[in-house]
Amino acid sequence: MSVKQYIQDNKEKFLNELLDLLRIPSVSADPKFKDDVFAAAEFVRASLEKAGADNVELCQTAGYPIVYGEKIINPELPTVLVYGHYDVQPADPYELWDSPPFEPVIKKTERHPEGAIFARGSADDKGQFYMHVKAFEAMMANEDLPCNIKFMIEGEEEVGSEHLDIFVKENKEKLKADVVLVSDTHMISLENPSVTVGLRGLAYMQVEVTGPNRDLHSGTYGGAVGNPINILCKMIASLQDENNHITIPGFYDKVEDYSADYRKALNDAPFDLEAYKKELDIKDVHGEKGYTTIERVGIRPTLDVNGIWGGYTGEGAKTVLPSKAYAKISMRLVPNQDHKEIAKLFEAHFKAIAPDSVKVKVTPHHGGQAAVVSTDTPGYRAADLAIQEAFGKKAIPTREGGSIPICSLFQQELGLDPILLGFGLDTDALHSPNEHYGVKNYYMGIETIALFFKHFKNEASK
Repeated sequence: MSVKQYIQDNKEKFLNELLDLLRIPSVSADPKFKDDVFAAAEFVRASLEKAGADNVELCQTAGYPIVYGEKIINPELPTVLVYGHYDVQPADPYELWDSPPFEPVIKKTERHPEGAIFARGSADDKGQFYMHVKAFEAMMANEDLPCNIKFMIEGEEEVGSEHLDIFVKENKEKLKADVVLVSDTHMISLENPSVTVGLRGLAYMQVEVTGPNRDLHSGTYGGAVGNPINILCKMIASLQDENNHITIPGFYDKVEDYSADYRKALNDAPFDLEAYKKELDIKDVHGEKGYTTIERVGIRPTLDVNGIWGGYTGEGAKTVLPSKAYAKISMRLVPNQDHKEIAKLFEAHFKAIAPDSVKVKVTPHHGGQAAVVSTDTPGYRAADLAIQEAFGKKAIPTREGGSIPICSLFQQELGLDPILLGFGLDTDALHSPNEHYGVKNYYMGIETIALFFKHFKNEASK
């Protein structure tokens, strides 16, 4: 039996196992789900053991455990280190889901006529990392594992992988490999398969603006005392100018200017702007003047408000002048922008633009560096060949707007470029209500990953 036939014969089992994993609400950001995050780690540990991995363990950290497992068939052969994460984003607001976020259902969509799995974590990243477990199982069942394999599946990616850098630095020998394989990105489409070769970095902040020492009557005090919500909105609005250029001094100092040829190559990737707008139900796109949508997402930094609150937001009316206002603000960064330096620049500027009528507190949350990988490596060539064999087309290299902080850590600490072999679509509603992942994408991913191992063995030996 071939690996491909094994996958075909076990499709229902592979799908049901993923659905069981998706039923575990492993939200790392919310302490009330703590037991569920640990339960997801145990699920992954058991799955690796059943698939045939050796030395499977839950490596404890100061936060959630890292699941490690390996299969060393021959020390002389290349080794692939697989990275993924079993934690998921919060599902809030629950009322915007068409079905409960942790009760997965399969429904057909225009993009996924064979069906898509609707559940939190289906595409990010449970459905994608679990493909690697099943590809490994298929190769083991057929005694056709071409390379050594190591798994490192963590539980804190959605909160910044706070403890993963310590684990990597302390376990370099344990994690020694020839390539890192990651499926936590998307491809253009099943018709236009792609491999991500660039990710943006991230600096994430929370700001608190305080006015009077208590909530006040808006009639008695309105117009005489600074309203923190009004002031916060003005401060945020001033962070970008009329060309949507970020106004923080020094923010662009290290941003690379790409050549016209490079920008043209980026824009040669298949992209339908009208379909993009239709999908999002918007009349027009929005962003930094002088750049296309592909460039804005791939090679330019951004600043976005991720949440804002304060005052009274309950039913009915309450005429209150609030004491405090809050916002969560994230900046996506490009290569050479250090997230710690950007966080300091943001804090200094945000405090400087505040009027004397309020006090400002800035709290940095998680962050990470951008990562760019070469297309001239055995790993990329193996990914391209695997896609050609599975999809019948060459892979298109793309730059993606998201962030995976661990990727730059792999480059710095392990000396390895990550191969970002994702199978989701940018329309799969990651981090949003109704997140979903195509059933066909799931199966195609398992098949392609198995092919990657075959081709990497050959490419690494050249």
